[in-house]
Amino acid sequence: MDDRRSFLKKTALLSTALITSNSLLSMAAEPYLNKKVREIGLQLYTIRDVLNQDVHSSIQKVAGIGYQHVETFYGYQKNDAAAKLWGLTVPELSSLLKDNQLKTYSGHYQLNDFLTIGNGDDSALKYQIDIAAALGQKYFIVPVPPVMLLDKLGKAEFQYMAAQLNKAGELCAKAGLTVGYHNHFWEFRQLADGGKGYDILLNETDPELVTFELDLFWIKKSGINPIDYFEKYPKRFSMWHVKDMDKNNTAVITGGALDKAPSKDVLTGISYAEVGTGNIDFKDIFKGEKKSGLKHIFVEQDVIKIDPFTSIKQSFDYVKQNLVK
Repeated sequence: MDDRRSFLKKTALLSTALITSNSLLSMAAEPYLNKKVREIGLQLYTIRDVLNQDVHSSIQKVAGIGYQHVETFYGYQKNDAAAKLWGLTVPELSSLLKDNQLKTYSGHYQLNDFLTIGNGDDSALKYQIDIAAALGQKYFIVPVPPVMLLDKLGKAEFQYMAAQLNKAGELCAKAGLTVGYHNHFWEFRQLADGGKGYDILLNETDPELVTFELDLFWIKKSGINPIDYFEKYPKRFSMWHVKDMDKNNTAVITGGALDKAPSKDVLTGISYAEVGTGNIDFKDIFKGEKKSGLKHIFVEQDVIKIDPFTSIKQSFDYVKQNLVK
């Protein structure tokens, strides 16, 4: 009887210890499982003009404002002898960023041929994977569909892009990279069958191979609530572009006849604002960051009408004080 009591007592103590241990582990892991984004990045396309004038001074000013990381962009051209970004070789750019304590998690890379039906040439992909890897980046982002197809995108084109992104994901993975896709408004135009290209890309890509960089301006400009996509496709949006909309120019640019309008006509009427001064309710969107799977954010503004460094500081200050505190 004593042996039985002793056994039951020890079992109860062991169970309590295990429960306590698991609770402590869960509590310890909680900050990491629910970790909010704290770092603020800048998509360098925002300051492209001044980068071309003086890349060293521009990068120093970006770091001085407080940005912790930058997203690069590269205009691939066939037969490039050696990759250069704003006049710098890849090692030179890497050194410049490190000298200014700036990280680079992600870059935009052009894959027009690779994503075009009837072509599929992967030479640009392989060439640019080497650039991203050399910069120490983790994400290889496709910023736009093939430019010659922008007004011709149908279901077949999006399905092909999805299949090619899966292939790109396999190649990128071998180099320690994840391929991703950045949206504009074309992806939200209604297709002949009533669907949207963005849903095709999300449904037909492998979540283990392909992530998405959601441009908050373009999805809102297309009349869609980002939260709806976070709910429908949880954990697929590891990066966001935080870009604001001109309060005086909030008209939706997709739907009905707009879906057939030439892109150049649509883009001509677009205007932007420094983050926090426009029409987008970022505080509401950031409530969905955990659901979306968010890991990195980038301030971006396609067109700036004031001093570019004044602009990106204003946006940085708003994000720091209101969205990542």
